[in-house]
Amino acid sequence: MSSIAIVGGHGKIALQAARLLVDDGHQVSSLIRNPDQSDDITGTGAVPVVADVEHQSTEEIIETLAGHDAVIFAAGAGGGDADRTFAVDRDAAIRCIDAASANSIKRFVLVSYYGASVDHGVSPDDSFYAYAEAKGDADQYLRASDLDWTIVAPSSLSDESGSGSIVTKAQGADRETKTSRANVAAVIVAALATPATVGQMIEFTDGDTPIAQALAG
Repeated sequence: MSSIAIVGGHGKIALQAARLLVDDGHQVSSLIRNPDQSDDITGTGAVPVVADVEHQSTEEIIETLAGHDAVIFAAGAGGGDADRTFAVDRDAAIRCIDAASANSIKRFVLVSYYGASVDHGVSPDDSFYAYAEAKGDADQYLRASDLDWTIVAPSSLSDESGSGSIVTKAQGADRETKTSRANVAAVIVAALATPATVGQMIEFTDGDTPIAQALAG
């Protein structure tokens, strides 16, 4: 049993991941900004922790994450406002990476997107630019850290039921194929349990290969 902190705990993927982790016997702390979301967290079996990482300092996040064995960063600004996108998807992610390192929490899983890179090629005039920049920077910062990291990078998301099967970029995934949020949650959980995913960016879509098999490959 591990103690796992999920940053952005009220997101659709995070809620499903929390339930899966609890079912596997882990203790889960789900970080949320709004205390009114606490009942949704307890409904998954996780423990709600009110912590607004967008505005917390690194020192405050260190205190919040203390005592955990792994961190999942699944927070996001949700698009729209560029300043907030940078504040959450990049700056808060970087502070959480630093806080995990300061706490000697080695295992860190970051949710990104298929194709994320500092060389993303998105025009500054494109509404997607801030998100692409923020994710590329956060991913690169995590790669350069001393953590045992995994970047989970699905294609565009759907609310379809999880099939439990995916296909990775290395296995020939078509980036235009969507990925169910349920499958993303399952990949996060499987990645935590699969040592082969340490130091890997897993770009994937829904597919025909069972998740455990896809990650082992």
